[in-house]
Amino acid sequence: MTAGPTGRRATHWLMRSLASRLVVVLLVFLAVPVLIYEQFRAADSEKQLLLLRSAQQQGQLVARALEPLLAGVDAKSLVRLGDRLQPYADAHTNVRLLLRPATAAAGNGEAFFYVASAPVVPTAMLDLERERLIEQGVLQRLGGSCAGDQPLAIPVPHADGEGLDLLTSITPIKTPMGCWAIVTSHAAASYLGQGAGKPYWHSPEVQAAGLIYVAMAALVMLLLLEIWRNLRRFGELARDMVLHRGPAGSFVAQNTVPELQPVAEDFDRLVGTLHNSAANLRRAAEDNAHAFKTPIAVIRQSLEPLKRLLPPEESRARRAVEMIEGSVERLDGLVSFARRMDETTADLLEPPRQRVDLSALLERVLLGYRGLMEERGVDLASRIEPHVVVRAGEDLLETVIENIVDNALSFSPPESILRVSLKRADGAVFLAVDDEGPGVDPANLDKIFERYFSQRNGGGQAVAVQGGGDDGMPHYGIGLWIVRRNVEAIGGRVEAANRPAGGLSMRIRLPG
Repeated sequence: MTAGPTGRRATHWLMRSLASRLVVVLLVFLAVPVLIYEQFRAADSEKQLLLLRSAQQQGQLVARALEPLLAGVDAKSLVRLGDRLQPYADAHTNVRLLLRPATAAAGNGEAFFYVASAPVVPTAMLDLERERLIEQGVLQRLGGSCAGDQPLAIPVPHADGEGLDLLTSITPIKTPMGCWAIVTSHAAASYLGQGAGKPYWHSPEVQAAGLIYVAMAALVMLLLLEIWRNLRRFGELARDMVLHRGPAGSFVAQNTVPELQPVAEDFDRLVGTLHNSAANLRRAAEDNAHAFKTPIAVIRQSLEPLKRLLPPEESRARRAVEMIEGSVERLDGLVSFARRMDETTADLLEPPRQRVDLSALLERVLLGYRGLMEERGVDLASRIEPHVVVRAGEDLLETVIENIVDNALSFSPPESILRVSLKRADGAVFLAVDDEGPGVDPANLDKIFERYFSQRNGGGQAVAVQGGGDDGMPHYGIGLWIVRRNVEAIGGRVEAANRPAGGLSMRIRLPG
């Protein structure tokens, strides 16, 4: 099943949304450490293994060097073994000698005793090391056969009570005197400085790389968030300008990102251009209408004495005067039409926004249609909720109401009912005008809001025509077009639908 247009639009919006991209960037920054964790852990394990192997091999070399010495040791020379170990020790490396006498039971780890150490270590520290080796089971395993090197990584307290020693290897040597165990250890600080014996994230290199990564991620996220916040401020300012909420502001004043400064300046210039264009359109509409209305009025007034001076038998002259008179009326209508078009365009560029009591305005407009409704035999049924207030221009709303009521009346047959309702619901305002006319061909429901489209009753059928209607009034096909433009300019929506009982229903939804 393929996704519909709505689903495709939603997917396209998500793919291009800055918020979605911000989430994707955040997920990438979170995923990268997870993906490389195993690589770091393996590399750290290999590094520690190499360090320990190096230390263990060093211990084995010490053991091989001491093996000839230990083979010839007797009871009298045991006291001098400490001096013989000194060449194999340094500031970071310690050597210990343990002995399990030949008379002791094999596999008995507790039968091992420290004999010598280099450098010299207090007896208490040696006993602690011995207990640690017994707890680890190292001496038990060693005592079984007195063979096989034992790699270690056992931390024990340092001889001076400060810091730790890291036991790195224990090498057994079997002699007639018994089983010797040569234990090598290194100062833990020297190996921990290279990362041995501690988690890899405790190493200075990894911590520095982590701080750099976190700082980079924070900078990228802050940059995207700042751009997002800036765009939101731009959007809020644009809505405030459209709704005329609060004092006038500028996009430059709202901007906090230097790179967006040219964009903010362009927005401010665009807003200024729109304001000026709207003002110029309104001024031009008024000036042009005044300029045309004056000669039209002069022509109309001049026709009256001409009509009186023409003798009845001059039928051709009277016909010419009537044609001139009709053309003047049509010209007057075209001038009014052009003015309305210009004012509508200006309202689209800069729709007025103030608090308007739509209930009172609707009742006042409907009151002005009472005489025409009585003349045509149309009854009015209104249900108007009181004190319904919207933010728009009063003239703009009055034009919307008049055009909808005019359209409904032009199609309403005698002895029919025109229903008008106004209510507030779900945070919005709903205006409905229903007539009992012939309705509209379903194929033309969307077209009736198009420019220059006019549908008038002809021969009992609803047909699309341009020009005058059967009500004797000129129709230019812009009434409902103006309705839709005005309603959409203030954030509303207008729809038309055929009523099941006959007639057309016009429904307008405005922001509350």
